[in-house]
Amino acid sequence: MSKPTIHVVGAGLAGTECALQLAERGYQVHLYEMRPEQMTPAHKTNQCAELVCSNSLGSSADTQASGQLKWEMQRLGSFVLQSAYDNRVPAGQALSVDREQFSKKLTDLVDGHKNITRVSKIVTSLSDIPRPTVIATGPLTHASLAEDLCRHFEQKDFLYFYDAIAPVIDAESINMDVCFKASRYGKGGDDYINCPLNKEEYFALIDAIKNAEMVKPKEFENTNYFESCLPVEVMVERGPLTLAFGPCKPVGLDDPRTGRRPFAVVQLRQENKYATAYNIVGFQTKMTYPEQKRVFRLIPGLENAEFLKLGSLHRNLFINSPKLLTKTLSSRRDPLLFFAGQITGVEGYFESTCTGMLVAHFIDDLFSEGSMDRATSPRIPAPETALGALLNAITEEKENFQPTNINWGLFPPIANVKKQERKEAMVKRARELAVNFAP
Repeated sequence: MSKPTIHVVGAGLAGTECALQLAERGYQVHLYEMRPEQMTPAHKTNQCAELVCSNSLGSSADTQASGQLKWEMQRLGSFVLQSAYDNRVPAGQALSVDREQFSKKLTDLVDGHKNITRVSKIVTSLSDIPRPTVIATGPLTHASLAEDLCRHFEQKDFLYFYDAIAPVIDAESINMDVCFKASRYGKGGDDYINCPLNKEEYFALIDAIKNAEMVKPKEFENTNYFESCLPVEVMVERGPLTLAFGPCKPVGLDDPRTGRRPFAVVQLRQENKYATAYNIVGFQTKMTYPEQKRVFRLIPGLENAEFLKLGSLHRNLFINSPKLLTKTLSSRRDPLLFFAGQITGVEGYFESTCTGMLVAHFIDDLFSEGSMDRATSPRIPAPETALGALLNAITEEKENFQPTNINWGLFPPIANVKKQERKEAMVKRARELAVNFAP
């Protein structure tokens, strides 16, 4: 059968991966993006796959679930992952990238592909786009399209949470007489800049955060936050030692000048390949801009910090995928209307990318020559694999659906294995089963 033109709405991570995968399989792809005609509260450019919160795509360690996810995606030929590796910046075991170069490479791939047409257009209705369609508009979906999606699913409203962004600092303004370079336990060498705090400095910072002025527009009342991206002030509300046992934990970070472990450590992660900018790890915030400068300059080593980008808070939307989508991430009301990215309820840059890969596979299964018998039984990755575990997490019905990133808790348990050997056994099992899900 002839291959149809696929319409992908949204040129974020998921939409970009999906479009490139389908184009490589010989499909004509129309990739719609409303930027720069209309920007979102978080985006700054019209580049494909722009990173707006962090520059980290998570751990790449083999024994981490996110590392297994990257192994599976690399095997499947992920364009996003390859761009991340090509534009990697030092961050220990985390896969962090130079944002601008990362997005530029993917934009160049999209614009240079003979099978992709990039369309600058605001899509406000599902009826505006022919089928098959992939909605990959992300958590900042245009309000008119979101309303139309509500009508499509016959839902009164969608679910949502709030994402916070951490500030970025000019590297030259960091006082290296106070800070030191290291990764926890030496894993990753000296990839992070560490700001050591003694007990008095730590609690002074906590008090300043607690008393800082926050941005409180009316729309942020009754705010829902995603647990993996809490504003620093929300963490502080949970107790004065929350940061000391969270992003500021000093474990594995002895100060080389004293030979002792500080009471707490604020870590700075490299933002670009030139090491001219660093972001404050775990310090997403909803403080006003003047307050961010005042409070964060209390951190030892940042007393003269120059802020290249200040933190912010924005609303993220996602659908109740377990109730509204099939196992192939298509609408239960329209089998040729697919969804990918954070709008499906995955959390994290790379998890979003993975859903774009999955949808590309499902569509190819449906329309590849001689594969019509797969229309009712498409290939689904095994739940013991990272891709399968992630897919199950957003498609299996549950009472309280919340966004999730990849973690070992999503995988089926493995029996008769000692606790200290469990992760290695789960990785082995996942890799053995992943061979069954391939182009």
